[in-house]
Amino acid sequence: MSKKIVVSGENIPKSHLPFSPGIVSGDYLFVSGQASVDDTGAIVNDTFEGECRRSFENLKRIVEAAGASLDDAVQVRNYVGKQEYLAEFNAIYREYFNAPYPARTTLIGCLGDLLKFEVDVVIYVGK
Repeated sequence: MSKKIVVSGENIPKSHLPFSPGIVSGDYLFVSGQASVDDTGAIVNDTFEGECRRSFENLKRIVEAAGASLDDAVQVRNYVGKQEYLAEFNAIYREYFNAPYPARTTLIGCLGDLLKFEVDVVIYVGK
């Protein structure tokens, strides 16, 4: 199985942290956790909805840069800041992922005070 860093370029949020936005290994793309950041990697504080949507949009940009779409997701891990955001999260989630839904894990209350939401994904890129 080969490993290749696939995401870079103008449309991909940069990070000053030591991780790749996404790695293709074999038939899968593994996208690192995406949060509410701008193109320079600076955190953008917002409402839960704003942070959640910005995180999903950053995720989508990375997936599309690898030649795939969110419809190719096989697993999604979500990190929701507070229990009170869960209903809103589920409504937004349905705008980005369609049935049959990917396997999913959702952790609540694990982000501290810095972020309200983060998401990572595994995408099938084999043909």
